[in-house]
Amino acid sequence: MAASQESLEKMQLRQSYRNVWHTPLMNTIQADFPYCCLSLWCGPCVSYMLRKRALYNDMSRYVCCAGYLPCSGKCGESRCPEFCLCTEVFLCFGNSVASTRFLLQDEFNIQTTQCDNCIIGFMFCLQQLACIFSIVACIVGSEELQEASQILNCLSDFVYWTVCACMQTQHKIEMDKRDGKFGPQPVMAVPPVQQMSRLDQPVPPSVGYGSQPAYGYTQQSYGQPAYPPAGSYPPPGYPSSGYPK
Repeated sequence: MAASQESLEKMQLRQSYRNVWHTPLMNTIQADFPYCCLSLWCGPCVSYMLRKRALYNDMSRYVCCAGYLPCSGKCGESRCPEFCLCTEVFLCFGNSVASTRFLLQDEFNIQTTQCDNCIIGFMFCLQQLACIFSIVACIVGSEELQEASQILNCLSDFVYWTVCACMQTQHKIEMDKRDGKFGPQPVMAVPPVQQMSRLDQPVPPSVGYGSQPAYGYTQQSYGQPAYPPAGSYPPPGYPSSGYPK
């Protein structure tokens, strides 16, 4: 019960994050069409690469499902993180994509836009509707309902894999920005006085865009062990973050 409450609070906190994804889900195909196709046809492999990249290629920091599920830290990740990550992306593909998404959101204070939420919500609703139709078709035994449920299941699978491919492309573009592949980003100017936030408004915690080490386990998140990694992050060799400070 406490874990569920903590997870709910974390989801509510993400709604107050101040930054947005570099590319919305609707624009990912246009932004990086080849990678979107790769994500569609080789989803688990892309999920593996993105999670490893999100951890700055340091698999000693890997935790199952990025520490967001109760099983995290209890699957022997420390002994064989590569094998555990392979198992996660192939057996729990949807969770692996979502976990990488949450990891990036919490690292860089990224909120999901209303349009992206509608797309993701539509995907979930379509899956539930397809499941209900399949159950009803099995109970009733009607050939028309069975045919309709098969069509709905195919449509649901198509939407699911398409949205997952766009989400993974969105994550890749975000990490391209993090790693400076878009070049130096302009420094954000101080807004005029009339646009500045009121002092009596609640301010979300300062977590965003280069203000703290990336996923450094300095604070314990849901289901995640609070042990610090060796060295500082980003590790040496990575370019300076492309995020505004």
